[in-house]
Amino acid sequence: MNNFIFQNATKVFFGEGCVKEYLACLTKNAKKILLAYGGGSIKRNGVYDEVTGILKEAGKILVEFPDIMANPTYRKVQEGAKLARENKVDMILGIGGGSVMDCCKAVSLAARYDGDIWEDYWARPGVIDFEPISLGVIVTVAGTGSECNGGAVITNEEKKIKTGRDYPNLNPQFALMDPTYTFSVPQKQMVSGGFDILSHIMETYFSEPNEDNVSDDIMEALMKSVVRNLRAAVQNPEDYTARSNLMWDSTMAENRIIKMGKKCDFQCHNMEHQLGAYTDCNHGCGLAVLHPVYYRHIYREGLSKFLRFAENVWGIARDGKSDEALALAGIDALEGFIKEIGLPATLKELGVTDKKQLKEIADSCGISAGSYKKMTHEEILEIFQECYE
Repeated sequence: MNNFIFQNATKVFFGEGCVKEYLACLTKNAKKILLAYGGGSIKRNGVYDEVTGILKEAGKILVEFPDIMANPTYRKVQEGAKLARENKVDMILGIGGGSVMDCCKAVSLAARYDGDIWEDYWARPGVIDFEPISLGVIVTVAGTGSECNGGAVITNEEKKIKTGRDYPNLNPQFALMDPTYTFSVPQKQMVSGGFDILSHIMETYFSEPNEDNVSDDIMEALMKSVVRNLRAAVQNPEDYTARSNLMWDSTMAENRIIKMGKKCDFQCHNMEHQLGAYTDCNHGCGLAVLHPVYYRHIYREGLSKFLRFAENVWGIARDGKSDEALALAGIDALEGFIKEIGLPATLKELGVTDKKQLKEIADSCGISAGSYKKMTHEEILEIFQECYE
């Protein structure tokens, strides 16, 4: 394994009833809380009433920051930072999935910073030498794993750039994870979030080193868990075992543990982020369209890992198959699973209608140093075109 330093500062409270049991205690030192959430589903499913009831009973003053969108924008971050500063809040509590959590991390930084956080922390890596506003999260969607890292993906609409950075200083201090809070998530959102989990794991798995290592062993178990439990959750959205496993799979995919000693790829994420920046498409759906095609472009360079993927994750027997045929069978199995759970297979299905725009999007994509194959913008355009219909 490669050398590494591991750090994770987030304390997790997991299981049914954890919000009722721990929220008041975890917010005891905060007087004024910025309550951040998305489009209002938490008001329909009862989560909002439960959380605000606990906080109001504890005497907290709540400043609401609603309507955080699926691909949070830099403009929305600035809005939240202004609200936090003007009201002098001493804690941010994000309730939702990855978009809400990512936005809250950026707000916690921007509210305490006089400069332009996009230029100083997202356009390029920066150094956080001050204390962001204290942050806690209540997870309602399994997918991004944002609850246990300092990562935040933000879209700059003016520049048409969607990018993420991971700063340990932005890790939430606590994450409350009640799997029953995910029961009311619409199936499309649940499935796309589930594929995002799988994508995070695959993007780390399909990278050097190829020699035997603990991270790859853990990832094979996690990928099998995601496939098994996503199938179960599609059949029964209130299967507590399946939903709790997916919730923890999501955290394990992005709490830095499986990345230790790995080079990491994330080229597919780079490509999907720019598709999202230009078209505002669903993140998990975009990844589902891209992954099989991308893997057919790189499997020869990472052949040994693709063989393990076919045999150890999908249970495909060699049965006289050549290495190339076995590797491709694993990619075919991934593609079949994507169709099985109802995710789109083409950019057209995703809602991308302007084929001429693909070159501009391809040219804007970052190039991952961790990919088995050094991508070029020309090859990224080929992948987009192959994905189109």
